[in-house]
Amino acid sequence: MYTLDTNAIIYYLKSEAAAVSVLEPVFAQDIALYVSAITELELFSSPALTGEDISAISQLLTSVVIIPVDSRLARLAGYLRREYRVKTADSAIAATALLTHTTLATRNVQDFQRIPTLSLLPI
Repeated sequence: MYTLDTNAIIYYLKSEAAAVSVLEPVFAQDIALYVSAITELELFSSPALTGEDISAISQLLTSVVIIPVDSRLARLAGYLRREYRVKTADSAIAATALLTHTTLATRNVQDFQRIPTLSLLPI
Protein backbone atom coordinates (compact mmCIF):
# COMPACT_ATOMS: atom_id res chain seq x y z
CA MET A 1 0.00 0.00 0.00
CA TYR A 2 1.19 3.50 -0.79
CA THR A 3 0.62 7.13 0.02
CA LEU A 4 1.29 9.38 -2.96
CA ASP A 5 3.18 12.63 -2.45
CA THR A 6 2.03 15.65 -4.42
CA ASN A 7 5.11 15.66 -6.65
CA ALA A 8 4.64 11.98 -7.53
CA ILE A 9 1.16 12.72 -8.85
CA ILE A 10 2.28 15.84 -10.72
CA TYR A 11 5.14 14.04 -12.48
CA TYR A 12 2.89 11.09 -13.27
CA LEU A 13 0.21 13.32 -14.80
CA LYS A 14 2.88 15.09 -16.85
CA SER A 15 3.94 11.64 -18.16
CA GLU A 16 7.46 12.07 -16.79
CA ALA A 17 9.21 8.78 -17.64
CA ALA A 18 10.65 7.93 -14.21
CA ALA A 19 7.36 8.63 -12.43
CA VAL A 20 5.35 6.62 -14.94
CA SER A 21 7.74 3.64 -14.77
CA VAL A 22 7.45 3.51 -10.97
CA LEU A 23 3.77 4.39 -10.57
CA GLU A 24 2.11 2.46 -13.41
CA PRO A 25 2.83 -0.89 -11.70
CA VAL A 26 1.56 0.60 -8.43
CA PHE A 27 -1.70 1.73 -10.05
CA ALA A 28 -2.07 -1.69 -11.72
CA GLN A 29 -2.08 -3.49 -8.35
CA ASP A 30 -5.35 -4.10 -6.57
CA ILE A 31 -4.26 -2.24 -3.43
CA ALA A 32 -5.38 0.81 -1.52
CA LEU A 33 -3.66 4.07 -2.44
CA TYR A 34 -3.83 7.06 -0.15
CA VAL A 35 -3.46 10.80 -0.60
CA SER A 36 -3.42 13.43 2.11
CA ALA A 37 -6.04 16.16 1.89
CA ILE A 38 -2.99 18.47 1.87
CA THR A 39 -1.90 16.86 -1.41
CA GLU A 40 -5.38 17.46 -2.80
CA LEU A 41 -5.06 21.13 -1.79
CA GLU A 42 -1.61 21.42 -3.39
CA LEU A 43 -2.76 19.76 -6.62
CA PHE A 44 -5.64 22.20 -7.10
CA SER A 45 -3.77 25.34 -5.97
CA SER A 46 -1.71 26.23 -9.04
CA PRO A 47 -2.98 29.38 -10.79
CA ALA A 48 -1.70 27.88 -14.06
CA LEU A 49 -4.10 24.90 -13.99
CA THR A 50 -6.17 24.43 -17.12
CA GLY A 51 -9.57 22.78 -17.29
CA GLU A 52 -7.82 19.72 -18.72
CA ASP A 53 -5.41 19.65 -15.74
CA ILE A 54 -8.30 19.87 -13.29
CA SER A 55 -10.07 16.99 -15.05
CA ALA A 56 -6.93 14.82 -15.02
CA ILE A 57 -6.34 15.49 -11.31
CA SER A 58 -9.98 14.84 -10.48
CA GLN A 59 -9.94 11.58 -12.44
CA LEU A 60 -6.80 10.34 -10.70
CA LEU A 61 -8.21 11.22 -7.28
CA THR A 62 -11.21 8.94 -7.91
CA SER A 63 -8.81 5.98 -7.64
CA VAL A 64 -7.36 6.87 -4.22
CA VAL A 65 -8.56 7.31 -0.65
CA ILE A 66 -8.20 10.92 0.50
CA ILE A 67 -7.23 11.11 4.16
CA PRO A 68 -8.54 14.22 5.94
CA VAL A 69 -6.44 16.18 8.39
CA ASP A 70 -8.03 15.38 11.73
CA SER A 71 -6.69 16.04 15.22
CA ARG A 72 -4.71 12.78 15.37
CA LEU A 73 -3.00 13.45 12.06
CA ALA A 74 -2.40 17.11 12.94
CA ARG A 75 -0.69 16.20 16.20
CA LEU A 76 1.55 13.63 14.52
CA ALA A 77 2.37 16.11 11.74
CA GLY A 78 3.22 18.73 14.36
CA TYR A 79 5.55 16.27 16.08
CA LEU A 80 7.24 15.37 12.77
CA ARG A 81 7.69 19.05 11.88
CA ARG A 82 9.13 19.86 15.29
CA GLU A 83 11.32 16.76 15.67
CA TYR A 84 12.61 16.35 12.09
CA ARG A 85 12.36 19.91 10.75
CA VAL A 86 10.22 19.07 7.73
CA LYS A 87 7.92 21.59 6.06
CA THR A 88 4.35 21.79 7.31
CA ALA A 89 2.76 20.25 4.21
CA ASP A 90 5.41 17.52 4.10
CA SER A 91 4.82 16.72 7.76
CA ALA A 92 1.10 16.19 7.08
CA ILE A 93 1.85 13.99 4.07
CA ALA A 94 4.38 11.95 6.08
CA ALA A 95 1.88 11.63 8.94
CA THR A 96 -0.68 10.32 6.45
CA ALA A 97 1.73 7.60 5.33
CA LEU A 98 2.59 6.68 8.92
CA LEU A 99 -1.03 6.54 10.09
CA THR A 100 -2.09 4.42 7.11
CA HIS A 101 0.98 2.16 7.52
CA THR A 102 1.98 2.77 3.91
CA THR A 103 5.09 3.56 1.90
CA LEU A 104 5.35 7.16 0.71
CA ALA A 105 5.94 7.47 -3.05
CA THR A 106 7.89 10.70 -3.57
CA ARG A 107 10.49 12.45 -5.67
CA ASN A 108 11.65 14.41 -2.60
CA VAL A 109 13.39 11.60 -0.76
CA GLN A 110 15.76 14.09 0.90
CA ASP A 111 12.84 15.91 2.52
CA PHE A 112 11.55 12.75 4.19
CA GLN A 113 14.56 10.53 4.87
CA ARG A 114 15.14 12.15 8.27
CA ILE A 115 12.00 10.43 9.55
CA PRO A 116 13.34 6.99 10.52
CA THR A 117 10.01 5.14 10.68
CA LEU A 118 8.83 6.35 7.26
CA SER A 119 9.19 3.93 4.35
CA LEU A 120 9.92 5.62 0.99
CA LEU A 121 9.47 4.66 -2.66
CA PRO A 122 11.67 6.99 -4.74
CA ILE A 123 10.08 8.27 -7.95
